[in-house]
Amino acid sequence: MPMYQPSGRRRDGDVRFEVGSGGQVLDLETAVKDGILGGGDGMLCPGAAAVPTGEKLDLKKMITELESIEVPSVFICPISLEPMQDPVTLCTGQTYERSNILKWFSLGHFTCPTTMQELWDDSVTPNTTLYHLIYSWFSQKYVAMKKRSEDVQGRALEMLEKLKKVKGQARIQTLKELRLVVTTHDSAKKTVVDNNGVSFISSLLGPFTMHAVGSEAIGILVNLELNIDARTNLMQPTKISLLVDILNEGSIDTKINCTKLIEMLMEGKDSGAEFVSSLSLLVGVMRLVKDRRHANGVLAGLGLLKKICSHEPVRSSVVSIGVVPQLVDMLPNLNAECLELALYVLEVLSTLPEGRLALKDCPSTIPNVVKLLMKVSESCTQFALSILWAICKLAPEECSALAVDAGLAAKLLLVIQSGCNPVLKQRSSELLKLCSLNYTATIFISKCKLTRTIH
Repeated sequence: MPMYQPSGRRRDGDVRFEVGSGGQVLDLETAVKDGILGGGDGMLCPGAAAVPTGEKLDLKKMITELESIEVPSVFICPISLEPMQDPVTLCTGQTYERSNILKWFSLGHFTCPTTMQELWDDSVTPNTTLYHLIYSWFSQKYVAMKKRSEDVQGRALEMLEKLKKVKGQARIQTLKELRLVVTTHDSAKKTVVDNNGVSFISSLLGPFTMHAVGSEAIGILVNLELNIDARTNLMQPTKISLLVDILNEGSIDTKINCTKLIEMLMEGKDSGAEFVSSLSLLVGVMRLVKDRRHANGVLAGLGLLKKICSHEPVRSSVVSIGVVPQLVDMLPNLNAECLELALYVLEVLSTLPEGRLALKDCPSTIPNVVKLLMKVSESCTQFALSILWAICKLAPEECSALAVDAGLAAKLLLVIQSGCNPVLKQRSSELLKLCSLNYTATIFISKCKLTRTIH
């Protein structure tokens, strides 16, 4: 590594250095650009603000906050692969972070970690020039980042003020711009929350709100932290009605935002009763769940359906709109995350008499659910066992025979012999016993062949 000697000259705030005996003068940007400081996209940000005069920035803090950016390789310690804060150079000319090389020595190594040369001198020399390069590079990046953050916060405040004055298409456009800012910048989210933005944006939702305005406002609110007062405000009947309408009629992104916001509002022990009594909400959620073109919409819809089914009084309504057969038919095509949510909902609905009957009457229930035993996760196996137990208990002669023909007995034996939860093994044993009642021992044993399950 070349040793840089400070020239002591600065022009217009640039950091400049002389390299070697030739007296070549380099500024920091040129050094990085020309590869003298190693590879990587180390270019300084154009127009980056200078470090405030008299303000000493902490290098460790800057490195931590700028961890996502690519750092010139010459700033990286070869031992830890992290940016150096206290670079020291060995007699071989290689530079390391002081704490890392001292630890290397303490382990009994007296070689250079990079070249593996034996050291003829175990002293370390502070590389102050490299330290200043590192400090200057991180300082300028850090100040530029802070300036951008302040610009974003100012822009968010400006848009909040503008929203109070504009109407119609101008309001929609301003809301769209604010949504984009809060979606991409955490500092903008905090600015909106700290300046009463949640209350103001919530006030835009009402019985006469255009759906275009409501969609953008919902897109903002779903990205913000809502306290109890904000949630209470949004639970007003007129706002709930608008949310449900937009869920049924909006674009796919708007529908997903609606489901997420409704789920946020339903957080808490006694929250959500205002929502779950709405059949329009259930219909809108199921439309989203059945739209297989958008996997993120299916996941969001199933997440909200799970939250809705946690409210016992509404479960009968969920069964009444045909959720059970629709979810059962979707099971073979769901990914693992969606599958667990769908099975949870079906298991909850199987606790109702009408839910069990709907599961029994759906011809796909037994074959689809049996296939999921020991296939996805222990949670899915648990939900599937509960569902199968509920319908086999309801109609033992009819359902047990169908289940055994679908390979249930062999699957249950696998569960019993596996390392699953003891509760699952016990339920599997009980279900296996229930299924065996309609067979002679010989016939039932033949039904338990594991070759069918493996196939």
